[in-house]
Amino acid sequence: MFKKKREKELINKIDKINYILSKNEILDLMELLGNSKKFLFRNFLSGIIKGIGTGIGFTILTAIIIIILQRIVTLNIPVIGKYISDIVEIVKSKT
Repeated sequence: MFKKKREKELINKIDKINYILSKNEILDLMELLGNSKKFLFRNFLSGIIKGIGTGIGFTILTAIIIIILQRIVTLNIPVIGKYISDIVEIVKSKT
């Protein structure tokens, strides 16, 4: 009687631990860390994707800034317009 009750308690505890581990994806993490080729490949791929995303984001941000500066130049504000037109010309000559 006591043995069956103890077995049931242990099975319940094991089920709880299994649920917690699967919920937190710790088992997947342990599997990933155990396989170094898979780990390196994922990190390499992640780095490439982050680099591409950064490049695209920086390009879009720079284009928006240049468009804003060109619009400010068309307003013909004397001091700011000359300064910004010089900056725009430098950027255009570099690209």
